[in-house]
Amino acid sequence: MWSLTMATYDYDLFVIGGGSGGVRAGRLAGAMGKRVGLAEEYRMGGTCVIRGCVPKKLYVYASQFGESFDDAAGYGWSVGTSTFDWRTLVDAKEKEITRLEGLYRKGLEGSKVEIFASRAELVDAHTIELKSTGQRVTAERILIATGGRVNRNTSMPGHEYCISSDEAFDLAELPKSIVIAGGGYIAVEFANIFHGLGVETTLVYRGKEILSRFDHDLRVLLSEAMTAKGIRIVTEAVFNAVRKEGDRLAVELSNGETLTVDQAMLAIGRLPNSEGVGLDKAGVALSKGDHGAVIVDEYSRTSQPHIYAVGDVTDRVQLTPVAIHEAMCFLETVYKDNPTRPDHDLIPTVVFSQPEIGTVGMSEDEAIKTYPEIEIYRAHFRPMKNTLSGRADKMLMKLVVDGKSRKVLGAHILGPDAGEMAQLIGIALKAGASKDDFDRTMAVHPSAAEEFVTMYNPTYRVVNGERI
Repeated sequence: MWSLTMATYDYDLFVIGGGSGGVRAGRLAGAMGKRVGLAEEYRMGGTCVIRGCVPKKLYVYASQFGESFDDAAGYGWSVGTSTFDWRTLVDAKEKEITRLEGLYRKGLEGSKVEIFASRAELVDAHTIELKSTGQRVTAERILIATGGRVNRNTSMPGHEYCISSDEAFDLAELPKSIVIAGGGYIAVEFANIFHGLGVETTLVYRGKEILSRFDHDLRVLLSEAMTAKGIRIVTEAVFNAVRKEGDRLAVELSNGETLTVDQAMLAIGRLPNSEGVGLDKAGVALSKGDHGAVIVDEYSRTSQPHIYAVGDVTDRVQLTPVAIHEAMCFLETVYKDNPTRPDHDLIPTVVFSQPEIGTVGMSEDEAIKTYPEIEIYRAHFRPMKNTLSGRADKMLMKLVVDGKSRKVLGAHILGPDAGEMAQLIGIALKAGASKDDFDRTMAVHPSAAEEFVTMYNPTYRVVNGERI
């Protein structure tokens, strides 16, 4: 059977998309001895490496130094006058992502994956056309890993004057003022980045509170902290139109206000990147509506049994580690005779805001809807680092616990290193740890994380939806 496959198809596996999921699947399949082809029309690494989480985290670091310089005075340091050069940051970022892109490419080449610098489209269920040359190749199995794209709100007048997260990292110059549409983690992170770099920043969100999918305490406290720092947050409003006024932009809001700024940014979500891939020609079913996500089963298999899809194009969970995990499950299922379903439960999540958010598991509101009795353990305090610096930022540590089984359902953190803590506490929740397990764990003192193991008595309980 294997020799028949060799004679019938050019490749055992062809991957469309060179992001985190596609590269992982292609590289490891190649290392197993499979004949693998991979097509990527832009740069290797996908959204995360090139225009997403990696450059974003670098810019977050850059935006935090202003506060660090101020805080140093309380500890006896005289930092002096500081200046920031946007071009230096952009160039340093570009150097780093070029290095990372090279590592991705080197890994693929080391596994003997044939790389095509081209857009790839399906011609039929087994045939791929490389658009840069017109070459057609065939594959026994195909993996769609084309990721997502920004929602540019093309129905809004003046949308062409707005930037997105794709362009934000490479602006010719740092604007003096910016207004950002959106209230999700991308909008919130960029609002904090730009503000930290000295930009007058306004955030406009259609809902009543930013970060609508996060625990209520996190939403409220972060909003208060951002406002105190000088970020203006306008809720229950959207961009109606954007127009040019000389070198600046006039942004008309649905609440009747018009903002005049240097830049306007849309961060109103991302869409599965399924257009122009030829999925219809291959008989791959997409979800209805504007999103057009690739429909997959629990093993990432599409409506065509030999075509799979992982990552943001499936519109499951839009996180880089999830795409990588789905790729690993794909390899186990297809090439190791070990059917493995991706596990999307209890995914630690971070918002690189200032202060930072780290969270894993159920929010308080979610738990109330599911469990008849829950206990909330909550500590809201000034972190030790802020005592001598005089910084007013406070920290939140919160546990959501099933009142009957004592199982910890959710953990939520607002403050320094929240993401690092969320990653580690996610292991405990994944293992099914109980509040009693937390209570008998020795504390690391002095630390913020010790609050998770020293909150012995509940702050309050919620029984059948009533707080007591």
